[in-house]
Amino acid sequence: MEHHGSESYFVLGEGLLTESVGGREPTLARTLETSAPPFRFSRMGPKGAQLTDATRRRLGFAMTEGGGGAGTIPAGYTYLGQFVDHDLTFDKTAVMLGESVAPSQLLQARSPSLDLDSLYGAGPGDPGSAKFYKPDGIRLKTGTTEAIGPDKAKKDFDLPRGAGSTRKQKRRAIIPDPRNDENLAVAQTHLALIRFHNRVAQSLPGPLTPAQRFAKARELVVKHYQWMLRTDYLPRICARAVVRDVFKNGRKAFEVGVPPTSVPTMPIEFSVAAFRLGHSMIRGTYDWNARFPDKDGFLFFLFDFSAVSGTLGGGLHLPSNWIADWRRLYDFKEAGRNDLAHRVNKAMRIDTTLARPLHSLPTGSFGGPEVDFDDPRADLAFRNLTRAKMVKLATGQKMASFLRSKGVDVKTLTAAQIREGKGGAQLDSLTSAQRKSVVQATPLWFYVLREAELGGGKLRGVGARIVAETFHRAMEGSEHSIVRDNAWRPTLGPDSKTFRMVDLLLFAFEGKKNLLAPLT
Repeated sequence: MEHHGSESYFVLGEGLLTESVGGREPTLARTLETSAPPFRFSRMGPKGAQLTDATRRRLGFAMTEGGGGAGTIPAGYTYLGQFVDHDLTFDKTAVMLGESVAPSQLLQARSPSLDLDSLYGAGPGDPGSAKFYKPDGIRLKTGTTEAIGPDKAKKDFDLPRGAGSTRKQKRRAIIPDPRNDENLAVAQTHLALIRFHNRVAQSLPGPLTPAQRFAKARELVVKHYQWMLRTDYLPRICARAVVRDVFKNGRKAFEVGVPPTSVPTMPIEFSVAAFRLGHSMIRGTYDWNARFPDKDGFLFFLFDFSAVSGTLGGGLHLPSNWIADWRRLYDFKEAGRNDLAHRVNKAMRIDTTLARPLHSLPTGSFGGPEVDFDDPRADLAFRNLTRAKMVKLATGQKMASFLRSKGVDVKTLTAAQIREGKGGAQLDSLTSAQRKSVVQATPLWFYVLREAELGGGKLRGVGARIVAETFHRAMEGSEHSIVRDNAWRPTLGPDSKTFRMVDLLLFAFEGKKNLLAPLT
């Protein structure tokens, strides 16, 4: 799962689905599901018809032509979503090296939850994860940036690096999930969560053993993180009424009635389609910081100044002139901090268009060979549509019908709505037969984005329900859970009901402008 190029899914009841034979490669026996299989996916709805390769190529290219609508969501939420996706699909067994790991622990470790395992690994007591922690066994390690020009090296503003003997190894971030160093925006988001944990751990009162201090800090961090996702992130990307209904009245379609503490699974409808909404939010350029303002922060640079997709600009650590200015990614006026007010980058509207640079991904981001500009293997939209074919994902129409059968009030988009949209991808480049196939058997990812496009830039209907129910189950099945502990309230925000991403950043960076925007 380190690259976008990961092309296999272990789906419960179906085995290992891979692209190598167009769908199913039965290399794992179903009996392994009761021991320690690879990361566990499930199928929420039915299987569906798939587009031909030629149609997927045309549709994918139409989606990455650029354009689309301007959004209203601060751009930082794009990469918070990517961090969350990695947290949900993190396989903790990669860092579990303890001598007495029980099969039940292995099973749990391969399951989606919102426990920040991608931040904590298997904890400081596990020998495979000890390298992520400072000697006190409580705080997580951070890194120091490299001086460049007038910008001095800055401690705690890069991910920890430096292990190994080769330049590539030394660049690699010392974090549980290497995918969080795939681009600079998600890397800096991961760093912000490290700083949040460290400050929480330091702020706990009373005489505590290191193990007690870590455990209390982690629970506090995880619950505030979940609260922020529930009350701040989800209502921005999904229709508020759907989120409110799911968290108040429970799930209707996904793992209904299961014991709350049982091991969750990850529905492929979420992973392969609905939660890929963030791809449409990516901008081609960013007003990144004082050194790369306005439109100088090209998306290409965000890849290059990471270790997985780039070269960190040729150095071993992040150059100091590429530290994030959080005021440009989130709106601190929401927290009443007008002294931190700045013109905020807005994400692109959630719709059926993707930024033009995503037509040709850097090879490091998908783990494939270097290819020409118009090679579909580097086109993110085509790759997403291909994954759907690989797992025989239900069409949008089938998922709408399935959800209605479960008592969810959702309407099916009309043929005209799918064909025309509202300022999104145009299907004119497809042949008449190809357009007909897209309209009649719409790939779920395209369908979900078309719903959002027609609904003002938020997931509606099918997409909102899949996302909200998956988040609810992932929180419910987490070790620390605001769903099970529904009396819990945040203590690190402005009041007992409010904790947003801006509040997390304010706490992590001590509310100081010179830490939130160190280059100003």
